[in-house]
Amino acid sequence: MEFEAEKLEALTILLGIVNGTMTTQECFELLDPADPVLVYFILKYIKKHYHRDHDDYDIVRARLRELKNTYRSLTRKAKTGEEDAVVEWFEGSHRYDELAPEVFVDLIVDKLEG
Repeated sequence: MEFEAEKLEALTILLGIVNGTMTTQECFELLDPADPVLVYFILKYIKKHYHRDHDDYDIVRARLRELKNTYRSLTRKAKTGEEDAVVEWFEGSHRYDELAPEVFVDLIVDKLEG
């Protein structure tokens, strides 16, 4: 399968934020050089998947807030990726909260790199 390194890095970032296994700085160092569309998708996935009714909502959203508040450039970067056609395709045919992280990352990276 192609793009395995990109998928692994994206999944590592996503799970690093969700599980708290990476520091805010470590997440930033991986997200800063990343494609703005990928940054948008990772941040949006966490926001949508860990909604108010999710058991881990408070802790995961606190980690996300800390990342976005500490590194505001990531929010700006994600905003530039929001208008991409891949975002429109994904959001028109999928729901963030219905996909496991691994499936989500595979789908997104394949689409972005394909």
